[in-house]
Amino acid sequence: MKIILTGATGAMGHILQTLAAENFAGCEIAACVSPDYTEPLAPHTYLSPADVTEEADVIVDFSNHAGTKGLLAFACERKLPAVIATTGHTEEEKACIEQAAQVIPVFFSANMSVGIAVLCDLARRAAAAFPNADIEIIETHHHRKLDVPSGTALMLAKEIQTVREESRLVIGRHENGRRQPEDIGIHAVRLGNETGTHQILISTGSETLTLTHKAEDRRLFGEGGLTAAAWLIGKEPGLYGMKELLG
Repeated sequence: MKIILTGATGAMGHILQTLAAENFAGCEIAACVSPDYTEPLAPHTYLSPADVTEEADVIVDFSNHAGTKGLLAFACERKLPAVIATTGHTEEEKACIEQAAQVIPVFFSANMSVGIAVLCDLARRAAAAFPNADIEIIETHHHRKLDVPSGTALMLAKEIQTVREESRLVIGRHENGRRQPEDIGIHAVRLGNETGTHQILISTGSETLTLTHKAEDRRLFGEGGLTAAAWLIGKEPGLYGMKELLG
């Protein structure tokens, strides 16, 4: 599996290059892309996806959501499957992803962890089992993270909303005001080098169920991204995610 890696100079980019060197999922990097490279460029490195000339089987994007539009334009032109592993997308960028999925297979997930996919399923089932319970989500990440709340926290909340259609998301509750029964609170904590912890609290008042996922090593996101890339090759155009990957 030959990949074009975008976001190659970032933390996740370095992790994917390490995984490729270990031949994880049969991965071989055909080209690396990052606007942070300095010229003169080393072989097989580029400032923009549009400059890439190497042949590849799939694009894996761990860069920044701001580059989504240009990246997908390149992917559609080359008819390359794309794994979008960035978060914080605007509505316009999400629309670009949906449009590209009509032309190429696109794998899009706010979190590439299999454990998080399982947590989504558990959260939905737990919310259905306790229809009147209070639900709060707490997400903790390193102090360099840009988006608040995390894309994963939003993904968990939206999964819960599939069985609580009248619920509303309350992000970063502040000032005075009593909690409303339909609230799903989301709270963001930023400190140190925390890789990522997501906790869902479901309380009836007489009992509390706590569901927690803790990422111990950022490597797991790279492994998930490459697993998704290998799975995506050969798929029909469409928008895919962890649910489809897990079957």
